[in-house]
Amino acid sequence: MTVRLDFYLATNTRLSRKEARRHIQAGEVSIDGVVCRKSATHISADQQVHWQDEAIELAGERYLMLNKPAGVVSAREDRDHPTVLDLLPPDECAGLHIVGRLDMDTTGLLLLTTDGQWSHRITSPKSHCPKTYRAQLAEPLSEEAHAALERGVQLKDELRPTAPASLSAIGPDGIELTITEGRYHQVKRMLAAVGNHVTALHRVRIGGIRLDESLAPGQYRALSAKEIASAGRQGSAPVSC
Repeated sequence: MTVRLDFYLATNTRLSRKEARRHIQAGEVSIDGVVCRKSATHISADQQVHWQDEAIELAGERYLMLNKPAGVVSAREDRDHPTVLDLLPPDECAGLHIVGRLDMDTTGLLLLTTDGQWSHRITSPKSHCPKTYRAQLAEPLSEEAHAALERGVQLKDELRPTAPASLSAIGPDGIELTITEGRYHQVKRMLAAVGNHVTALHRVRIGGIRLDESLAPGQYRALSAKEIASAGRQGSAPVSC
């Protein structure tokens, strides 16, 4: 597999993509001893890259969990709102992408990584990766609605019903709900389909990774090796994917 030179430089240094392109164009980067001024040049893992006469070592993949606050969008850039990457130091952002987005008003567990294959295993519909949410509702959930969600409900403008969900009550008007799909605004639409309304939504788990309760909104940390493995396996078991 090959990657663009500017991406390689940004991923394995503390440069942004823009800064990497500037250094490349200035003739400060060489590939196997030959100066390269084209950012779009593709290189392979066995080639040696130097920047300002210093060898660039291939960095390992990175895996982070972040406690997303409300009012922040799950995107790299946005003209009108702060993004989750704005919560990280600029030198942490190189090469990171978001694994499964959350709505702007939804809070909780968000994963970020440089590992595209790991990300795909989590987000692929074939993985049936379980995701658990705590939802505050406009009114208590009826027994009939509870049973309907566990069977699967028909969403507006959808051809097939949702897969069965598992849920439990949290107080008089809250639930913890686990789904194995990733349809658009799925939890909110499921509750609307049974005549209720979500007033607040918080994700607490993806696969075997639970949100670290010590992380305040906006804080993040690296995943442990056990956490990485628990969310990177395929399958439909309730605690992994």
